[in-house]
Formats: sequence, structure tokens, C-alpha cells
Amino acid sequence: MTHSNPLTVAVVGATGVVGRTMVDVLLERDFPIAELRLLASRADGRTARVGDRDVPIEVATPEAFEGVDIALFSAGGDVSTALAPEAARRGATVIDNSSAWRMDPAVPLVGSQVNPDDLEWHEGIVANPNCSTMQLVPPLMALRDSVGLERVVVDTYQSVSGTGAEAIAELEGQVRAHAAGEAKQSSVYPHPIGFNALPEIDAFLDNGYTKEEWKVVTESRKILHLPDLRVSCTAVRVPVFVSHSEAVHVETSRPLTPARVRELFAAVPGVVVEDDPAAHRYPLATTAAGRDEIFVGRVRQDPSLPGDRGLAFWVVSDNLRKGAATNAVELAELLVERGWVQARSRRTPAGAATA
Repeated sequence: MTHSNPLTVAVVGATGVVGRTMVDVLLERDFPIAELRLLASRADGRTARVGDRDVPIEVATPEAFEGVDIALFSAGGDVSTALAPEAARRGATVIDNSSAWRMDPAVPLVGSQVNPDDLEWHEGIVANPNCSTMQLVPPLMALRDSVGLERVVVDTYQSVSGTGAEAIAELEGQVRAHAAGEAKQSSVYPHPIGFNALPEIDAFLDNGYTKEEWKVVTESRKILHLPDLRVSCTAVRVPVFVSHSEAVHVETSRPLTPARVRELFAAVPGVVVEDDPAAHRYPLATTAAGRDEIFVGRVRQDPSLPGDRGLAFWVVSDNLRKGAATNAVELAELLVERGWVQARSRRTPAGAATA
């Protein structure tokens, strides 16, 4: 991307796994940056390598957003709740990767391929979808637009990088312990994740679902503009370092053949169809890692539903990139291209007090 007016960009949570990936993606995509501010909860004299130079880590305070045009947040819900309105009040357009603002009716929740027009009504804060939702909604959009959606059941197989650097280190340690015949130690998760599968991601809710599962339900409805869509999810953490995988079962309003589904998926920007079972070709977590595309395969009819209205397929994507950092940068690009970066003092940010 190129633009005639470089911007001041802040990355909040710049020392985390997603924050570092955001910086990488900004550079890879040639985002028009005049100044890059790297912000974190503490500085301690630390620096981060950006291109060919070392950039100091600054403390994320309200004052740190003075003069910032776009602020990419990936520092958790508490930080976003406290600082996103402060950044927006100072004229920045915030793209937030936490769950803090996603279901706020005054804040657009946007997948770049699915509902980019929703960016127009932002009031200073834009929400980035949950990683497992992000890779799901582009294929669902294709089905919604072609034959309509009635029901979605999705089971996720989510990598440890979704939890952060400590979880990556814990899995590495458990693999080494297993090889050495030693006991696996766990502190990040309630049980060892090495050579295991944990059907618990985030806290359990009163309805028996976890927060992660309920995010998929509610966020999919909001992004797809289908508030009554029937959705159920089971989210599972698996011993994979990067990339989330999903088994998706869909009931459509009208029948659709698997061949046509593959065509529809392939027509969505950023979606790649890999579907040749005879050649053992289907999306893999290891091949999706480091890529920005959403990979779809194993497309087949679901015979448990009548009238050829049932479909099953497999979806894989890098949760650090498209599931978080890349979509956030794509939203920033769209805001710039369409002239929707908020003008200073023109808007009242979501959650901010008026003077």
C-alpha cells in the first residue's frame, strides 16, 4: 500500500506476540508511516528492532496518543477499556484486537473481506474480530450471499500462540519433558497441553459455553448482519504452535453442491481452496503458518440434513496474522483509502465523556 500522507501509528502491546506481528505486517505491507510509536505497560529502557533500527518501547499512557492518527491495540481488554477512549479522544482511530468493544453496538466489528462498509460509522474505535471468528466468517459470507444460512456448527482446534508467548514456551517445555521421560509441568493451562486436547478456552459461562465459544456465536452474527443466525461452537486448545483449524457444519437455506461451494469460496479475496483428498491435499496448520490467507478444504455434503442443504468443510488460518494482526492492518488500510480516519476533534469517541 502507498499513500501520499504518512501517518503517526501507535502499536499498543508491542512486546506481545500479536503486537510484534502487527509491526511486521505494517512493514511488509508498506503502510504509510511517518512515525511509529511502540507502547507497552512498562518500558524499562527496552527497545524493539523495526526494520534496520531500534525503536524505544514507551509506556502506554493517555498522553502517549497525542498526535497519533491510528492506534493498533493488542494488550488485553482491561488496557483497551481504559486507553482506547483516551486515544480516540485525542484524535486517533483505534483498531482494537481485544474483546472489550466487539459487542458494543456503537462500535463496528469488521472483517476486512466481509463488512468493510461498517467502518464508515465508527466513532473513534473499531473492533477486530476474535481469531477463530475471523477465519470463519469469509466462507460463511459466501454461502450467505449465494443460498442463505440457517445454522452453523463449528468445532475449533486452536493453537497455543493464541494464548501468548508463555503458552508457546510451556508447550516447548512439555515436548522436551516428554522426550526425556519427565513429568510435564503446566501453569498457563489447567492441564498439560503437550500431546493433549483441552476443551476449555477462556472462562466458562453460566450457559455451559466458554467465552471463546460464545465469541464465535455473537461475533459471527454481528459481522454477517444475521442477528438470528443459529450458531453453536466447541473450542478446543491443541498442541499446535501457530494456526487455528475449524471443522464447520452448515445448514443452508437452499441446496448447493460441493463443487459450487468450492467456486464460491475461491472467489472470496484472501480465501484459498485446497481440496484434493485423493492427493492428501487439504489445509494444514503448518502450511498456513506465516501466511495471510484463509485456507478451506474437505468440502462435502452433510447427509444428515435433507434436500442437499447440509455442508461440511475444514478451515485453517494463521491466528497471529489474518486472525489478528493482518486483519487489523487491512482495516487501517481501508480507513485510510476511504478517508475514514477520524479528523481531530470532529467526533466523540465511543465510551468517552463529552466536554
